[in-house]
Amino acid sequence: MRILFMGTPDFSVPVLDALAARHEICAVYTQPPRPAGRGKALRPAPVQARAEALGLAVRHPLNFKAAEDREALAALDADIAVVVAYGLLLPQAVLDAPRLGCLNIHASLLPRWRGAAPIHRAVMAGDADTGVCIMQMEAGLDTGPVLLRESLAIGATETTGELHDRLSALGAKLILEALDLLGELTPEVQSELGVTYAKKIDKAEARVAWARPAAEVLRQINGLSPFPGAWCLVGGERVKLLRATTAEGAGAPGQVLGGFDVACATGALRVLEAQREGKKPMPAGEVLKGLTLPDRLD
Repeated sequence: MRILFMGTPDFSVPVLDALAARHEICAVYTQPPRPAGRGKALRPAPVQARAEALGLAVRHPLNFKAAEDREALAALDADIAVVVAYGLLLPQAVLDAPRLGCLNIHASLLPRWRGAAPIHRAVMAGDADTGVCIMQMEAGLDTGPVLLRESLAIGATETTGELHDRLSALGAKLILEALDLLGELTPEVQSELGVTYAKKIDKAEARVAWARPAAEVLRQINGLSPFPGAWCLVGGERVKLLRATTAEGAGAPGQVLGGFDVACATGALRVLEAQREGKKPMPAGEVLKGLTLPDRLD
């Protein structure tokens, strides 16, 4: 098939690779390069870097308000568009341009977790499972009928980063299946029951509140790992907590119980991986070789 691909972050790259190996990619649309790093030099998005390595044409309009951008897309004469974490809401003119419309790869079991951060929110909410849906796009936010879905279990200490990689691979597999079966699949209209919205992660959510139950703090730490990273203050230094599990013991919220075990409002947790300012992520044992914890964490 002649496919128009639209995606931006790392999550989208395995999908692009899978499609390019089986189909013709007529163009790749992605977000423009953004300032990054200490020097704030423009850095292309992961999809742009991969597309250029594959020799594919790349376009990155800021939006589709300009008629010439919509016309240029329509002129590609694509059979279908595949959209995965592109980062723009598409106007109806764009949705209608490919002959067979636009398919979206969404990393949740719709209608649960429509919106920007479905992987983070599933982990932070303590969901037992999640998955990928292949959805026929329409004007609403992740409201279109689902053509194909597959679920997977979320591990008890799985981080958002780990789940991200598994869901990305699942999305690549599932979109190939959907394209092979196109025309044979029965669209499933989404129920209005069980709708939840995965709002964008706010960095203000990242500070650990030890005065909450251990189960909630555990989901916060694992759900915000690796980005933006839940954090607490250790002697005035901001330390990111990137992986945790439950632990025995109890005490006042924030009390260090030994090693990197910390008491919460109820129960306790053990930090397994952390990151000091200006350092790389390390196992907690390595972090503690150069960091003395106080009696209580803020």
